[in-house]
Amino acid sequence: MEKETLEKMIEPVVEKLGYELVRTMMSGKTERTLQVMIDIKDESRGVTVDDCAKVSRALSKALDEADPIENEYVLEVSSPGIDRPLTKPRHFARFKGYELRLEAIQPVQDRKRIKGTLLDIDEQNNVHVKMNDEEYVVAFDNIAKAKLVLTDELIDSYENQNNLND
Repeated sequence: MEKETLEKMIEPVVEKLGYELVRTMMSGKTERTLQVMIDIKDESRGVTVDDCAKVSRALSKALDEADPIENEYVLEVSSPGIDRPLTKPRHFARFKGYELRLEAIQPVQDRKRIKGTLLDIDEQNNVHVKMNDEEYVVAFDNIAKAKLVLTDELIDSYENQNNLND
């Protein structure tokens, strides 16, 4: 089954429960795993084990009824973690100023891999990254994958957010 088709089936279930679908990914050849990554919509707190269990139960029921995946698989629902993937334009806006690692589909200034500081995402969904005193502008549609880099600054930010919400 196509990833987009699967996401279109999963996303409404996740959103109805009050979460955001960050990413879906099928891995493995013989022992397959469907990974569903969720986040809290209002970003007020981190995802808990109870959140994952709640979404897992709802998705299991929906996937069992629709049976969109051939053969056996394991469903795994998780949080995006601190060094999370950036999969939507709003993720890039949210994490301005942090370090990221980005892989482009087509080269940008002769580079496919860019690691630097996320400067911004503009109105045309171009992601601006500063690497080695040079700015790279990558169209959102040209991003194969992107994720935050685990740095002390990111960890401090994450801890401060969670302490404020305790």
